[in-house]
Amino acid sequence: MYDIVIIGAGPAGGSAALFSAKAGKKTLLIDSDKSMTKRAWMENHYGVMEISGPDLIETGKKQAAKFGAELVTDQVTNIVKGEQGLTVETAEKGSFEAKHVILATGALVDLAEKAGVATKAGTEPRIKTVVDVDAQGKTNVAGIWAAGTVAGVSVHTIITSGDGAKVAINVISELNGERYVDHDVLKTN
Repeated sequence: MYDIVIIGAGPAGGSAALFSAKAGKKTLLIDSDKSMTKRAWMENHYGVMEISGPDLIETGKKQAAKFGAELVTDQVTNIVKGEQGLTVETAEKGSFEAKHVILATGALVDLAEKAGVATKAGTEPRIKTVVDVDAQGKTNVAGIWAAGTVAGVSVHTIITSGDGAKVAINVISELNGERYVDHDVLKTN
């Protein structure tokens, strides 16, 4: 069983996977390879002069994998709540058991709605519906969280990646039973 399964490897999902894996949680990142970020060009992402969406996503996946996140390319078809957690069903690679799921599906809410997750009207241009989350990123379904554009934050990659990190930290904190903080320290020679 995975501690955390993240659906969507755009900036929110990739960032969530990076934090989760770096915290030592058994992490699975499932991506359909259809992120809207794949069509983006960024010159407003702090710390990066300029980068294409595909390069940003690929770098994020590599960072998460560096810390042990498993990556699967597939379409998630359903999330089913069970007695021991959640089952994430995919189109081709079977199903995966998880204690927690983070939805990072960008502009797509169909999967959330199918799983019984409450939605509401979006406020961003062209984002009609978003997942209804609390300040921590929790949805109305225990164990299902949401981050990034699907959770109603701005579509800008710097904001969605920060939201993915925030939600991951909140899930990690819940798993640990205490507030989790990850501060890297400058390495000296």
